[in-house]
Amino acid sequence: MFRPLPFALLLCFLLAVPFRAGAEARPSRADLQRVLELHARSSVRVRGPQHAGPGIIVGADGQVLTAVAHVGPQSAQVEHAGNALTARVVLSSTVLQVAVVAGPQGTWPAAPVRLVPEGLAGRWVVGVLPGRKGQRDRPRATVAKSGPAPFFDVDLTLAPGSPLYDGDGRLVAVVVEKRGRGARALPLSAVKAELASADAP
Repeated sequence: MFRPLPFALLLCFLLAVPFRAGAEARPSRADLQRVLELHARSSVRVRGPQHAGPGIIVGADGQVLTAVAHVGPQSAQVEHAGNALTARVVLSSTVLQVAVVAGPQGTWPAAPVRLVPEGLAGRWVVGVLPGRKGQRDRPRATVAKSGPAPFFDVDLTLAPGSPLYDGDGRLVAVVVEKRGRGARALPLSAVKAELASADAP
């Protein structure tokens, strides 16, 4: 079920500059380091009544994109920079398996966003694998594989709600399902299309 989305967040998606390019080079070490730095700034943990997992700040007013499993019917807890804040659910889609919550007003470090209208299959994307037992998080690049529309698959072991970036550190997708040693993800262009449809009279 979709609930009305704050106008500022809708603009964030609808006005993001579409990205069109031919063959792309594999992200360099410098690219991966840039992704890691942006990820550390804008990633959060979202906790609902039954499950918790990662999310990513997509709006400077506190909007967070995550997996639908991590939120309750009305609210969720967002943990960022050592603080746990109550956020209200403003979008929840069991079909797309994503949700958006809005935290309290304040200054939030939103991730830069890039839309890829023609799809991400065959393109390089970067995910950040969480470190274990005191190890550091590790950025990893992989080529996106075709999946059932509008989703695509990646050979990265990432939890639902994990963000995926391009080589410039721009958010391009969010993981919605863990599948064996890989994951299924939803491109932001699909989120944009659904938002436009939900906002239509």
